[in-house]
Amino acid sequence: MPNIVIIGAQWGDEGKGKVVDIFTEFADVVVRYQGGSNAGHTLVVKNEKTILHLIPSGIMHQGKVCIIGNGVVVDPETLLIEMDRLKEKGILTSTSQFRISTNAHVIMPYHKTLDHLREKKLGKAAIGTTGRGIGPCYEDKASRRGIRIGDLTQPELLKGKIEKVLEFLNFQIVEYYGGEALDLEEIHAQYVEFGKRLADYIEETPLYIHDKMSQGRDILFEGAQGTMLDIDHGTYPFVTSSNTVAAAACSGAGVGPTDINHVIGISKAYTTRVGAGPFPTEQENEFGEQLQKNGVEFGSTTGRPRRCGWLDMVIVKNSVKLNGLTSLALTKLDVLSGLDKLKICVGYEYNGKVYNELNSSAIDLDKCEPVYEELPAWEEDITNVRDFDELPEAAKKYVRRIEDICNVKVSLVSVGPRRGETIILQNPFRE
Repeated sequence: MPNIVIIGAQWGDEGKGKVVDIFTEFADVVVRYQGGSNAGHTLVVKNEKTILHLIPSGIMHQGKVCIIGNGVVVDPETLLIEMDRLKEKGILTSTSQFRISTNAHVIMPYHKTLDHLREKKLGKAAIGTTGRGIGPCYEDKASRRGIRIGDLTQPELLKGKIEKVLEFLNFQIVEYYGGEALDLEEIHAQYVEFGKRLADYIEETPLYIHDKMSQGRDILFEGAQGTMLDIDHGTYPFVTSSNTVAAAACSGAGVGPTDINHVIGISKAYTTRVGAGPFPTEQENEFGEQLQKNGVEFGSTTGRPRRCGWLDMVIVKNSVKLNGLTSLALTKLDVLSGLDKLKICVGYEYNGKVYNELNSSAIDLDKCEPVYEELPAWEEDITNVRDFDELPEAAKKYVRRIEDICNVKVSLVSVGPRRGETIILQNPFRE
C-alpha cells in the first residue's frame, strides 16, 4: 500500500497534471495538499484538453476518490465552475468521487482585490502573482482571521467572521491602496450560496485518508507549483505563499512523515519560469523563443508566456535534497528533438568561483553565470517511442546524464503531451 508524493522539481509548470494522471491509474485516492487556483494542470485525454486549477487531476479516472486537503486555499467560485464543467463532460458524476476538507481556508473577494492592488502599487517591482488572492488568503490564515470551508455552511458564524475581517481590510483597500470598499451583505449572500452547493462534498478529510490507509488503499499526494517557489526554500520573495516541498503533504493532508513511501520529482527536459525572479539559464533569444513555441509554454492559469532556458541541474539537485526524491519524472523530452545542440547547467560562476550547489547565502542568482556541459543532440521525432531502449542514443545519453548528476533514477519519460506518449521505467505503485 504505497503512499506517494508527486512534486515539481523546478519553478512549477513541469507537467505534474499528466504525471499524476498516469499514476492515478494505480492509486485509490488522490490528495491535493497545498496552493490554490494559482495552479494549473493541463491534461490531454483522447485528444481532449482539460485544465484543472483545484480538483486533483486524478478526477479524470473513474473509481478514484479525489480530495482537497486542509492545506489548500480554495476559491469556491472557481471550484464550482470547475465542478460544473466536469459534470457536463460526464466525469464528476457522484459526490463520492470528490471530498473537500472542512478546514481548508477560503479565498474571499477582498483577497483578490488586495492581490491586484498590491501588484499595481509595486509597479516594476511586482512579484508577478496570478492575482488569484492566494497570498492574502494565506496571510489571513496565519493571522488567525481566516474563513474555512466549514464556515460556509454556518450563515450566522460566517457573517460575523466576514464583518470582522472587512473592518480591517476595507481600511487598507480604501485608505492605503485607493480602492473601493467591499460590501458585507453582498459577500455574505454569495458565500452562503457557495456553502449550500458544496455542503455534500465537505469532509473531515484527515480521518477519511487515515481510514483508507488502514484499509490498505494506495494514496497519491499531488503538489502544486514547484520547489523553487517554496515560501521557505525558493527564490524569495519571488515565490508562492505556501510550502511546495514534499514535507507539506504531511501538514497539508493530515498524515505523518512515516506514512510516505516514495517522492517523485517532476522536471522538464529544460527549464521554464512564469513571472519575475532570478533565472540563471534563461535564454532571451531566438532559442528561448523556439523552446516557448515548440513546448507551447504558456501558463494554463494566466496564459502568460513562460520564460525558457536550458536545463538547470543545480536547482534539480537542490530539489532532490529538499524533497528526499526517490525518483525523477522527466517531461517534454520531445521538445528538444531537432535542436542543433544541447546544454545542461552543472554549476554557477559567481565572483570568480564556481558553485555546484545552490547556496543562496553565498551567491546572487541574478548575477550568476551558468557553467554548461554540452551534449549531443538528436534529429528524430520521439513522440511514438514507448520503450526507453528505442530512443535515439543521444536522447538516452541526455537522460542518463541527468541521473548521474543528481544521483536519482528517472522513473518516467514523457515524449508528448498525451497520456499514452510516455515511457514508464519504474512504477513505485508496483514495487
